[in-house]
Formats: sequence, C-alpha cells, structure tokens
Amino acid sequence: MNDGGKSDKPIVPAKGANKERGRPCPAERVEGRGLAKGNSEEQTRFWTQGQIDLQHALDRIRAVARRDKDERFTALWHHVYNVNRLRQAYFALKRDAAPGVDEVTWQEYGEKLEEHLKDLSIHLQRGSYRARPVKRVYIPKPDGRERPIGITALEDKIVQRATVEVLNAVYEEDFLGFSYGFRPGRSQHDALDAVTVGIEQRKISWVLDADIQGFFDTINHEWMMRFVEHRIADRRVHRHIKKWLNAGVLEDGLWRDNEEGTPQGGVISPLLANVYLHYALDLWVRSWREHKARGQVIIVRYADDFIVGFQYKDDAERFHAELRERLGKFNLKLNEAKTRLIEFGRFADDNRQSRGGEKPETFNFLGFTHICGKTRNGTFCVLRQTMAKRKRAKLAALAEELRRRMHHSIAETGAWLHTVLLGHYQYYGVPRNGRALSAFRYHVYMLWRKTLRRRSQKHRITQSYMDRLAQQWLPQPRITHPYPNARLRTS
Repeated sequence: MNDGGKSDKPIVPAKGANKERGRPCPAERVEGRGLAKGNSEEQTRFWTQGQIDLQHALDRIRAVARRDKDERFTALWHHVYNVNRLRQAYFALKRDAAPGVDEVTWQEYGEKLEEHLKDLSIHLQRGSYRARPVKRVYIPKPDGRERPIGITALEDKIVQRATVEVLNAVYEEDFLGFSYGFRPGRSQHDALDAVTVGIEQRKISWVLDADIQGFFDTINHEWMMRFVEHRIADRRVHRHIKKWLNAGVLEDGLWRDNEEGTPQGGVISPLLANVYLHYALDLWVRSWREHKARGQVIIVRYADDFIVGFQYKDDAERFHAELRERLGKFNLKLNEAKTRLIEFGRFADDNRQSRGGEKPETFNFLGFTHICGKTRNGTFCVLRQTMAKRKRAKLAALAEELRRRMHHSIAETGAWLHTVLLGHYQYYGVPRNGRALSAFRYHVYMLWRKTLRRRSQKHRITQSYMDRLAQQWLPQPRITHPYPNARLRTS
C-alpha cells in the first residue's frame, strides 16, 4: 500500500510537528443501524470482515503519521472511494437530517443503496464526481440573531464523511492536546474540565476569553489548501476539497459563489477548520508558551472559541497584542466585542479586595458561566453555572412550543417535556450546578401550568394536580458528569 511518499515540504508558518498529543482517540465508530429498506440479507454477509479491513487500513495510515511527522501522504483517495468505506459513511449519517439541494433523503437513497454506492465509487475513481451547492438556511441564535447553516446534498455528505474518516487517521496524530472541538473521542465537557482543572491547579491569575469573528465565513481558501498540502500530497484529495470549498451556496433559489469560508453544517467543515487553526493558531500558541511566556500559560480551544490563562498580566497583554497580528496574517481577526482579558483565578478575589475592587469578573465558555468560588472548606474552585442567556433563550423556545402543543394530550406533552429535561440535565448537569438545574425545572413547571390554564376555561388547574403531573413527567435534577479532575485532559 503506497500511503506515504517523500517530497519537499511547502513553506508553511509552522514551527515543527506536534509532540504533545493527548491520549489516543479511537476512530469514529459506525452507529448500530440496520440496512435501509430494500436491501437484502446478502449485503451484510461480509460486513464484519469489511469493517475489520477498513480499520486495519486506517491503522496503517495512523502508524505512518505517528512515526514520521514530515511524511506527506501521496495515496489516500482509494481508501475514500472504497465501497465499504462509503457504506460505512452512509450508515453514520443522521437518518432524519434535512435534504440538501438534491432533495434526496437518507431513506430514499437507501432503497437502492448498493447500486448507488457502486455508481458513486466509480465516479470518485474516474474523477467525474461533481460537488453540489450547499443549501443555506438560518437558525436563531440565543442573542436573537440568526446563524447561517449549510445543508449538504446526501452524496456529498457520504463522500465527505468517508474523507474525514481517512484524514482523521493522519491529523489526529498531529493535532495538539489543547484542541477539543469536533474531534473523535473528545467532547465539550472534556474542554470544560480542562479549563477548570487548569485554572484550579496552575498559577493562573488572568484569563483571555477569545472569540474569532465569523471564523467559518472568513477561512481563506488559498491558505486552507497550503495547510492541507503540508501533510497530504494526494492531488485527488486536494481536488475534491477544492470542489467542496468552491461548490457555492444556494439561497432562495439563487446560486452564489463563495470565494472564502466553509459552510457551517458541512460534514467536512469541522475537520478543515481544525486543520486551519492547527497551523494558523495552535502551533504558534505552543511556541509562544514555550519561548516567550514568563509564567505558566494554559489554553483550551473548542473550534473557534478558546480560553487562555496566564500567571502574569504582562504575559497576557503581550499575547493578546501578538495574537491579533498572528490571526491577521491568515485573514482572521478577533471579535473584540466578545474577547476580554479579565483577572480570574485563586488569587483574584483577594487581589481585587485589597485594591478596593469588586468581585472578580466572570467569563462564558461552551454554555457555562465560570465564576471564582470556594468549596465548603474554603478552597478556591471554579463554579460553572448555566449561562443566563442560554437559559432564557431555551425557556422562550419552550414557551412557544408549549403554545403550539396546547391542545395535545397531557401524556404526549409530558413525555416531550420529560425528554427536554433529561437532555438539559445531560449537558448542564455538572457538579455545583444543581441550583441552576432546579431553577430550570421550576420554570418548565410554571410554563406548563400556564399553558394548561390557558387551554382549560372550565377545569381549574390546582397546585396538587400540577404537582402530580410534575412528579410523573418532570424528572428531578441530576448531576450527570463527574468532577473535572476525574476526567482530565488539559495542556
């Protein structure tokens, strides 16, 4: 198998390969889904062996990437158009996802799955595959604005998913330990725990809460391809990435070219974003920390949001100024309205009180407000509470949906609210956030009570009756995550 080949490296603004990887991340697993309607039992005969062969191929790529950080991979595309790989990618997609410009759903494609996959494989092998434009829709953001989302055509999703699976075998050996967003085996709560433990256990007194303005919309295509070429020398991979970047956007029936950026919502967009920031930001941050910082520095990045903690204020100020310059080289800039340098850490409260100041400021990260607090025995800790803005937005959406469901049966609405609360607890159920969870359940209780009173003019909704409904349908708050130091991945 010719998976690697030597050639001259392109000039890139990076200072060497990464040597501080986090713990090994397993390859993404295919969800346990049955074959779509219309497929015979014979199609699954060699499924297990096929899965093993696919994994062995990735293991070989991964071993080469781990062994030689200067290796450029010259032959990867045949792993993508492998029919077994494409089938695996198909079953990994969401069944109920909205269709793209092709208007083809997961179920419709699966009715003749093997025929479609073989045809797709031939087009990918011959180079006759064409990427379709991305359908743009807008979803509301918590601040009232709208976020543009790109819905990719189904076959593009399949090919992108297969490509990501193969490229992850290379890049997961390169990405640094403090990068958490959209990576196999890593989650938002891993990033949250890394921030908490880093601040609690290191000498951190200043925090830079940074946000890149319009990151996905401003990625420079030329730099993107230069970064990809640093590790991938297979021109067929280059050609297809360019096809996806240049496919354009279809909005309100009108096609529009996109000379920069990658659509949010695209299957391959998160990986491309991580590759871009790996070279534009992560390697530079690691070098800055090792060679320019006077004191301790921590960083945790989740996609384009990142937190940097510093021991000394002068380090933080120099880093902030140099960060603007660094990002500017790659068509990126900080969102100054959301980027703040604040005094935060175990000494922040005492230092501010000695200067006659107020309590330390807080910062938001991944849906939580981080607060300087203390445990019952007086030890410093980072309190993480549900962001008020997120909670208000969620309750407003629930109120609107309850009005829409006003005349549904109590059992149906109760079952839905049960699922909503469990999902809320699953994300926000971190230690020391129990009070906020209880408050959220109480507000859901009151919204449901208000809705029931509106729909019934004759029957009075008593307190005891509502309490019985709540006991049956509204689960009590629960902490679903361990303490941060029990699930530590920090850098």
